[in-house]
Amino acid sequence: MSAAAGLAAQQQALLQALMLPRHADAMKTIAVHACASRAGGQKPLERGLQAYRSNGHALAQRALAAAYPVVAALIGAESFEGLARHFWQQSPPARGDMAQWGDTFAPFIESLDDLSREEPYLGDVARVEWALHVAATAADGETDLGSLGLLQTLAPDAVTLRLCPGAWVLPSTFPVVSIVLAHRDETPSLQQAGERLRDQVAETALVWRQGLQPALRQAQPGEAAFMSALQQGHSLDHALSAAPGFDFTAWLVPAVHTGLLLGARPGKFQEKDMP
Repeated sequence: MSAAAGLAAQQQALLQALMLPRHADAMKTIAVHACASRAGGQKPLERGLQAYRSNGHALAQRALAAAYPVVAALIGAESFEGLARHFWQQSPPARGDMAQWGDTFAPFIESLDDLSREEPYLGDVARVEWALHVAATAADGETDLGSLGLLQTLAPDAVTLRLCPGAWVLPSTFPVVSIVLAHRDETPSLQQAGERLRDQVAETALVWRQGLQPALRQAQPGEAAFMSALQQGHSLDHALSAAPGFDFTAWLVPAVHTGLLLGARPGKFQEKDMP
């Protein structure tokens, strides 16, 4: 084996060892590729590997806690630490930017029978938190409020609306908006959020970036279908048809003021060919 191939094999073994749940198994994995005798015996190798594993687990906890502070608060620091370590082992980072790691945390939570049975809303709370995390670094959208004049000059089937990048609509059977806002902004209160959870209130979360900050509110009736149609490139007429009961007039001005709506654009929309 060439020196380069040997180094690559050692690096791969180290990565594999860092993700294994049991330290003894990690030692066996890396010992095959390491010359412990040249480094002073087994103890330095073991201490070094343990340091790498501890640093990896700490990094995983910090990265997940930054993206999922509400989940961490709901289950407690000790439980979250163990959950982060387990997730690190099951779904290790595929890229160097740890801020981009954690997108599959919600389904991972739901795969844990005990946790999902005791707190079944955690998965949806995690989805809302990840949407907020992504929205915080979403690309800037070009605002052109003057283009909204097209709404007065063109028919609804000849114009569509441009929403800000990073806008998400997340339906849930749980009061996820109340739960997240109670922890982030204390409005509503934790008591009120708990009452809505006991009453099995369903809420649809709307996430977008307002200025430089991610924003969250409960979606209005029909708003999810309306925004989904616009994001798929449908005309305003099609979007309104997809959301019966949606109050577009009441929605328009607040959407502009909060940065959710960036402008309008004309076009030809082949609705029969759209999904």
